[in-house]
Amino acid sequence: MAADNLKAGVAFNTHEPFIYRREKVSEDSVAKVAEIVCQTLNQAGLEAILIPLQRSMVNFLRKIKELNVQVIVNLCEGFFGNPQWESNVAAVMEVLHIPFTGNGARTLALCQDKHQAKAILSSFNLPVAPSQLITSADEIVELRFPMIIKPNSEDASLGVHPESVVYDRTSLAEQIKRVIETYDQPAMVEEFIEGREFNVAILDDGEPKTLPVSEIDFSTMPEGYPHICSYEAKWYPEHLLYQTTCPICPARIEPELAARLQALAVSAFKVMGCRDYARVDFRMNDRGELFILEVNPNPDTSLDAGYARALKAAGIDYADFWKLMISNALKRKETDGTATDKH
Repeated sequence: MAADNLKAGVAFNTHEPFIYRREKVSEDSVAKVAEIVCQTLNQAGLEAILIPLQRSMVNFLRKIKELNVQVIVNLCEGFFGNPQWESNVAAVMEVLHIPFTGNGARTLALCQDKHQAKAILSSFNLPVAPSQLITSADEIVELRFPMIIKPNSEDASLGVHPESVVYDRTSLAEQIKRVIETYDQPAMVEEFIEGREFNVAILDDGEPKTLPVSEIDFSTMPEGYPHICSYEAKWYPEHLLYQTTCPICPARIEPELAARLQALAVSAFKVMGCRDYARVDFRMNDRGELFILEVNPNPDTSLDAGYARALKAAGIDYADFWKLMISNALKRKETDGTATDKH
């Protein structure tokens, strides 16, 4: 482990200027996670300090130098209100050889672009649902209903609501138009996989290891709502959809299914060049076919979120997890003098 005098900076992005008012809560949560991680590390005997990334990258880097921070716990999910700049923050630290936890710039950028990520996974014969990248509501979509429409380059379920699942051409055009106009980016239109939803958290301690599989239980969701983890289901505890999308970890599934999910998750982790930690989301149809929804290289790590839940199910202490991530970052620095990713 690192020396006793190690000082870690816990970096997180503030959400100014504010982006989408309907979806403010996920941006606010980043600061709360940073506070929890900082407190956890201090209680574990390390010196940790919060370093907010606000409007100036120069000020952020100056703060790292002034505080004599040796490693960054990187919780940044964007910059200056732009989630697409998440990878840019990592890229700056890589160029300046500042060791940081989590995935490298290239992996963050590849996974941020949903259409590109699906193309990469598919090229390695990993199963993904058919999809199209659409830049105008006038474009012809050659997929089968039902479909789900998402912003191509957002995370945390931004832009995903119950109405995002469509069953006819009129609704399809409306949702494509909404996504393009609201988020100023292409829409990813995907064939919606009716069925069960799983996710697999992965921890890299030199080799990627899967944590217990989690399943989202939709059994109590009211009729008329699509079985998805919408923004409402993920971020609003008082919302009915939040209360009726219960995560179960470990999932109550057959060992054979768990093994299939975990093997696919590790393959996806490697294909996307991930390191340290990530989460892979799946859907399974009524024929038992699995489809990778996405690889999340920067999942929510708050104590009540899925990744921490999987750590607990695996018997891994939350503080020990973060100490391992810091150790990984410092080893990368010692090994090759950089903080670059595996590509």
